[in-house]
Amino acid sequence: MQAELIEDNGAAAAGEEFFRSKEFLAAEGVTHTLRIGPLAAPLLVREVPGGDGQLDAISPYGYPGLAGPADAAVDPASVDFSATGLVSAFLRHRLGGRPPLAGASERSRVQVADPVLPRKSRMSDRQQLRRNERRGYRVEIIPGPRSDAAQRADFLTAYEQTMSRAGAAERYLFGAGYFERVLACERSWLALALDPAGAVAAGSIAAESDGYLHYYLSGTADASLRDSPMKSLVSVLVDFAWERGQPLNLGGGIEPGDRLEEFKRGFANRDEVWWTSEIVCDPAAYERLSAGRHAGGLFPAYRAGSAGSGRAR
Repeated sequence: MQAELIEDNGAAAAGEEFFRSKEFLAAEGVTHTLRIGPLAAPLLVREVPGGDGQLDAISPYGYPGLAGPADAAVDPASVDFSATGLVSAFLRHRLGGRPPLAGASERSRVQVADPVLPRKSRMSDRQQLRRNERRGYRVEIIPGPRSDAAQRADFLTAYEQTMSRAGAAERYLFGAGYFERVLACERSWLALALDPAGAVAAGSIAAESDGYLHYYLSGTADASLRDSPMKSLVSVLVDFAWERGQPLNLGGGIEPGDRLEEFKRGFANRDEVWWTSEIVCDPAAYERLSAGRHAGGLFPAYRAGSAGSGRAR
């Protein structure tokens, strides 16, 4: 089987699911589609640093997966990638079930609030939700295409303040154009927690993809941190997902067991494996570029310490 790299902005892998929608792929700057037999993966193709024009590729953020038959089973070891011109490819899989590529890696575990199981909530969270309700906090969920510029701008402010507090890398900083594009997708919502004065205290993008509602990029305004409005927002998103009969994917932390993951565990009633595939397309070039690198599990090894590694975004 021979793989093919198509320069088409991911069109061959595009579909109605949020993480393969044309709006999301455009926002992420997808440049190509990789075809592996019956499967198609949207990719960002980049030059390899110090590679004399050589190329590698990475999936867009989130859970884009591969378009194609649900029961496909392809072994990358049996695929000829020489025609793609890639040194390596890092593929992010969708949630739910085993990935269609053999040899995939368990990248992390995400926290899920699943309507088929009893709902989980901590006493401390319930107390905070009641306090916020008494103070006059409320949550609105607006279909993405119907969100207006002012709402998106207020969300962006809360998101940027959150990234600043976290000291987030530049790759996590998105401009107004990014959010405008992803919220143009019919399978997106803008969830906003409003303080008693009606100002945006916290916000999140919710996205429907592959049978899940996903708690996507989110943030809390500096002025509202003491009231933990994100707890109110997530509680309402769980309601929203369950009314639709969908599990809510809350994602994970930056590192296993960190404060962000612990926050999400307060609402999750199970976890789930998230899989990725690390494909070496040109073994000789990969070995040469990676020589002397101590990657510590990052892929590709030759990008260790850069924004292009498999642990980035």
